[in-house]
Order: sequence, then structure tokens, then C-alpha cells
Amino acid sequence: MASEEPGWELYRTFLGVLNEGSLSGAARALGLAQPTVGRHVAALEKALRLALFIRSPQGFSPTDAALALRPYAEALASTAAALQRVAASQDEGVRGTVRVSVSDVIGVEVMPPLLARLRRDHPGLVVELVLTNRVQDLLRREADIAVRMLRPSQESLVARRVGAIELGLHAHADYLARHGTPRTEADLARHTLIGFDQETAFVRSLRKALGPLRRESFGLRTDSDLAQLAAIRAGVGIGFCQVPLARRDRLVRVMARRFSLRLDTWITMHEDLRDSPRCRATFDALVDALGRHIAAP
Repeated sequence: MASEEPGWELYRTFLGVLNEGSLSGAARALGLAQPTVGRHVAALEKALRLALFIRSPQGFSPTDAALALRPYAEALASTAAALQRVAASQDEGVRGTVRVSVSDVIGVEVMPPLLARLRRDHPGLVVELVLTNRVQDLLRREADIAVRMLRPSQESLVARRVGAIELGLHAHADYLARHGTPRTEADLARHTLIGFDQETAFVRSLRKALGPLRRESFGLRTDSDLAQLAAIRAGVGIGFCQVPLARRDRLVRVMARRFSLRLDTWITMHEDLRDSPRCRATFDALVDALGRHIAAP
């Protein structure tokens, strides 16, 4: 490698080209001039003594070297963003930016009232809400706080278990009025079932609880939990739904004894943030909101 270490701005531009696939797209995304983006890429390739992209009329395709460097550049980006969030919150009081990672369903169905209260109580607080079912890396500061459906294994995290969210099979009353209520697995096989499309590691971990239900069992397949929930509400068929949400929406549970999944729910953040007013206020608000959600009658 060259003796001079490449500056962060070169890696930032490198990520921009990786994500956008072209110099012009990266320039728009980063707010830079296209020639500047080109110079940054050339400078990084020179410093690392690596070809990072294959140039063609269709755009910039990453080389194997670029793909190998990507996770480290993303870690730099996460750390830089965390640095900016911490720097912006050094004044007294609950202010600055906090980045929270939650699942799609929690983000859409549970978070909005909590966000309203946080903004009301702490006008100086800015929340960046990341909706994803991917477990974001708190150690790399991809998020400040995360809601996870599994116990964190890293020792350097502050974690609080708020309870277990139960999932069960539910349907709209209108659907059951048209098609009947299943009592057995044989009955269930004659219904329109709503479920996953791709079998992930998480789905495989639930195989025992799912029993006979496989991808081939579903008349509607989607990996979006929100799409599944919307389909259940619309009366498309029978699918898995959080029991507290089903009670709120007056969905009807079927075969409760046979199909019951309980997901431990944890709120986590890096231990270095335990004394941050913005993170502590958000962490405590999440504990309260999710505890109420789980305990909802």
C-alpha cells in the first residue's frame, strides 16, 4: 500500500459509486461534482494499488477487491455517522440525533405514538428510524438502539428484556364467515394461507412451531411482514400476526393451542451510550412502549 493513508472522503465516494453504480449517480447522492467523484475513485485505487471498478458504458461494476472492501467501508461510514450524532448532542438536555433500528411491524404499528410522545417531551431530539428485519450491528454503530427478537450475545451491549411477543394464526371475521373456521390441520390445508416466500434462517428456527406449514402451503407468499398483516386485515386468508395487534384490530385467532410462537423482545444499545441523555430517554421510552404493547389486553 502507499505510505499515505487514504482519507475518509475517498472511502465515502467509493461507497457512493458502489451503491449507485455510476459516477453521475454517486455525484448526485453525495452532492459532489462528477469529476470530483472520478478523482476520488482514481486516488483510492492508486493509494490501495487495486482496481476497484470495471468501467463500461453501462456504468461501474465492482471488482472482487471492491466487494471485499465494502463491509469495512460501511463500518467507517457507520462510525462517522455515529460521531456526528454524538457531537450534535453534547449540549445539556435531551437533544441531538438517535438512530433506532426496529422491525417493519414494530416500526409501523407500535412506534408512531411513541415518536409523538418523544417529540412532544423532547423537541430537541431527532429520531432516525431504521425499519429492517436485519439485525443491525450496534458494535459498528449502524444504530444507537435496536429492538431485537433474540437475546444479544455481545458483552459490550446494554440489554433489557421487555417480555415475549406472542404470534398466532389469525383471520378477518369476514373471511371465516365465508370459508369456515379451521379446527384441525386437515381443515387448515383447505384454506388460503398467508406466509413467507424465502425460507430464511429465522424461519428455519421456527420450523417446529410451524409444524406442517411450508412455503408450498401458502396461497399468498411474501417476505414482507407488513404485506402479510395487510392481507390478513383485508380478508385474504389466514396468517401469523402478533396477538396484541390482532386484539387491537379484532382479528379472530384460530387453532391457538396448535400454533403459538413466542418471541423474546430485547431493547439494546452500546454500553458507551448508557450515560447519553438522548439515548437513555429513547431507551426508556421504548421499554415502556413495548412493555405496554406486549401486555395489552
